Amino acid sequence: MDFAGLNYLAVLLAAVVAFMFGGAWYGILGKRWMAAVGKTEADLKEGPPLPVIMIGTFVAQLLMAWVLAGLIGHLGQDQVTLANGLISAGFVWVGFIVTTIGVNHAYQGQRLALTVIDTLHWLGVLLIQGAIIGAMGV
Repeated sequence: MDFAGLNYLAVLLAAVVAFMFGGAWYGILGKRWMAAVGKTEADLKEGPPLPVIMIGTFVAQLLMAWVLAGLIGHLGQDQVTLANGLISAGFVWVGFIVTTIGVNHAYQGQRLALTVIDTLHWLGVLLIQGAIIGAMGV
């Protein structure tokens, strides 16, 4: 399926920059995140290999940027702007990310600190993606 006017370069760039943001975010907040999730570095090494996780993460970022570009593009060709990219990203974050993570973390008994760290990460990701997609246009 192809969305009319989709800028694939913007989608790719949005995914790359958002992926880099995530690396910086969790690089800075890594110890707080581990404390909030209740794991140690040794615990994390027992899971799937880091390259596998990172490839999956990038594919997810790429898919997220593609869908966000499609949503922004549905505003109309003349409406793919920086402002509308940021507004759309904010709506997606509030309507889908905060609600989903909030509910999941509540049922899982996760700490509020984890919910805050993770949801703010996704706010940053979406704002970056929305800004790039909106600024680059169709």
